[in-house]
Amino acid sequence: RLKKAGITARAKHVVGTPGPAIGRAADKDGADLIVMGARGRTAFKGLLFGSVTQAVLANCKRPLLLLRTAKAPTRDSLTVGIAVDGSRYGLAAARFVARHRDLFGKAPTLRLIHVVPDMFTLVMPGLGDAPMPVFSADQFLASQKAGFDQAIAPARKLLAQAGLDATEDFLVGNRAGDEIAHYATRSKLDVLVMGSHGHSALQAVTLGSVATRVAARCRTPLLLIRGGGKST
Repeated sequence: RLKKAGITARAKHVVGTPGPAIGRAADKDGADLIVMGARGRTAFKGLLFGSVTQAVLANCKRPLLLLRTAKAPTRDSLTVGIAVDGSRYGLAAARFVARHRDLFGKAPTLRLIHVVPDMFTLVMPGLGDAPMPVFSADQFLASQKAGFDQAIAPARKLLAQAGLDATEDFLVGNRAGDEIAHYATRSKLDVLVMGSHGHSALQAVTLGSVATRVAARCRTPLLLIRGGGKST
């Protein structure tokens, strides 16, 4: 396939458990990007049955592009979603897009995405007759918008400094991974870019992992940027 596309490829093999071995080989070769197919298992299924992609993510700091389908975007310029949460991991995703903009075509459409909690449903259920503060709908909305702006601001500034424009999409929900996955599908993104801590399957189960949840539920190509250092 690569040869027919005019791409020269070098084949090599390594011996070992696939996930860690692929990660080590990518680090040793100085790979700029790892591309893999993924079944989209949840962290729990990955823990039970094994997940090569999750093991690569946990054992390697190279950017990892996960493909859930055989179809690849064919447009000259891609629609790129960048999920941020205000942390250095989300900022690393925005920084990668800014530094490697040519990867996404001549004039990519960029969308910054952030999920704010649905505080109304977090506060209301199960309180019974317990006293609680009374917040108006406007106060809830103002608090959500403030949280959104705080999370988006660093990535907004970084992209602006790179001369890139991005729309900003405000999502609301208490499961960020589900909301991002649904958004990527309904918005027909060509690729979704996220930062990742690189949790193992066990850590993802015990600590939670938004990236793992997105990977399990989203059929959009997912580009995971490991770590949050400025060298990304």
